[in-house]
Amino acid sequence: MKAPLSGRAAVVTGAGSGIGRAIAVALAAAGADVLAADRLPDRAEETVRAIVALGGRAAALGGDISDPDSVQALIDTAVERFGGVGILVNNAGLQHVAPIEEFPLERWNRLISVMLTGPFLCTRAALPHMRRAGWGRIINIASIHGKVASPFKAAYVSAKHGLVGLTRTTAIETAAAGITANAICPGFVDTPLVRNQIPDLMRNFGVQTAEEALEIAVFSKTPQRRLLDPEEVGALAVYLAGHAARGVTGQAINLDGGMVMY
Repeated sequence: MKAPLSGRAAVVTGAGSGIGRAIAVALAAAGADVLAADRLPDRAEETVRAIVALGGRAAALGGDISDPDSVQALIDTAVERFGGVGILVNNAGLQHVAPIEEFPLERWNRLISVMLTGPFLCTRAALPHMRRAGWGRIINIASIHGKVASPFKAAYVSAKHGLVGLTRTTAIETAAAGITANAICPGFVDTPLVRNQIPDLMRNFGVQTAEEALEIAVFSKTPQRRLLDPEEVGALAVYLAGHAARGVTGQAINLDGGMVMY
């Protein structure tokens, strides 16, 4: 059978690890050419090696998606290497955990710039290519925190709520152009982003072990009582990028083990 995304070119930001790497590999396995972008070029290269080892075609690029010139270079590189940008996955993210009154302004600004301004810049740069082709898929990796809040994550929650809004606006503006825009809202996924915040959660919750912190923050709120696998998010991204999902647009789809049921 022909790979369902054969002939499509994808850009995945934050592709150097975790969810981004899983999505990049999954799209490549489905036949897409993938430009793996990451702030750390070495990690993007690792993702490319994983894709090439599976027989796929990919390239790596470093850069900061909060910078307009860097974003334009990213899209231009995808067009040069693969002939276009049909699939855009806005995934790059980071986290800072602190009460609002202790939250540093510079960290607030950085999280908003990467997880909200960055997707806006990437979408703005990619849309002209999608419109000319009459086809496109924009997949924003939001979070369950795009729908609900948790303590100590003011910037992350705010950025992800904003990303859901950007997704819906994009969907309305592109509905007649053969382009869809959707957000995936994962719960807690077993990635470095989640593992690295455990010490902060322990401190803020006043507990002594990682298991206690995970119980309070994750397992007590998740009916399946588990961390998700990154590959689960990758599989949903492949579906949203494909022909079968052509009628799905403007949606914020939960993938969270039952944590939020709407």
